[in-house]
Amino acid sequence: MTEFTLPSRLAAVRPEVGVILGSGLGGFADLLVDAVSCGFGEVEGLPSSGVPGHAGRLHFGSLGGVEVAVAQGRVHLYEGHTAREVAAMVRLFGELGVKTLLLTNAAGIVNANLKPGRWMLISDHLNLARQSPLTGGPEFVDQSDVYSLELRELLRAESLELTGTRLVEGVYAWVNGPEYETPAEVCMLRALGADAVGMSTVPEAIQGRALGMRIVGLSCLTNYGAGLSAAPLSHEEVMETGRAAAKDLFTLLESAIPAMVEI
Repeated sequence: MTEFTLPSRLAAVRPEVGVILGSGLGGFADLLVDAVSCGFGEVEGLPSSGVPGHAGRLHFGSLGGVEVAVAQGRVHLYEGHTAREVAAMVRLFGELGVKTLLLTNAAGIVNANLKPGRWMLISDHLNLARQSPLTGGPEFVDQSDVYSLELRELLRAESLELTGTRLVEGVYAWVNGPEYETPAEVCMLRALGADAVGMSTVPEAIQGRALGMRIVGLSCLTNYGAGLSAAPLSHEEVMETGRAAAKDLFTLLESAIPAMVEI
């Protein structure tokens, strides 16, 4: 029995790779060839997002000969959704046959050695929201290697070859939001081992892991966390920095996604 029902015009889509785009990154969907799309609200069983910078559309098309599903935006815990609802897109991808899941987000910097406008490969995460999309059943899923080492190595190599940029790696901390962290909380996060912090991604990764998907995550480091800079934090800054950094990401993914299905 399926949990979701796509519009009839999309009934035949069978993507190999699923991509979820964070704030300011929706333009990636324009790279798809022969794309068809629908709003989140057109998919029975899928929650809709109302956050600026998250268009709330699903796109299906090909990239380098690989069939790809792209979610332009996501829903969040702070909108009033449960962790299971937040991860619904991943379950939809699973029903459609997706085996490789690529997650992107905008994140605040906790490690002062990192710089705004750069991309960070997620090596591991901290679930500080302490919510799980698996709640409700005894689904004891191993979390030892959530973010695929093979896919991370591929992205590092592709980034170096295409842009001359060495991707940094770090630990992503998931917090509820929607408010930004205090300076004391940023200090706490760093002490716990976090390099960046945001309000998404982790429930999707947990769900993908439970479904047996290979997962890779990328954070756009949009701003210094409170206390690391005198500048006030704003969602507009997050979206602006995301849009400015998007070109490098799009170049990287256009090359890397076709290679992902070969390893």
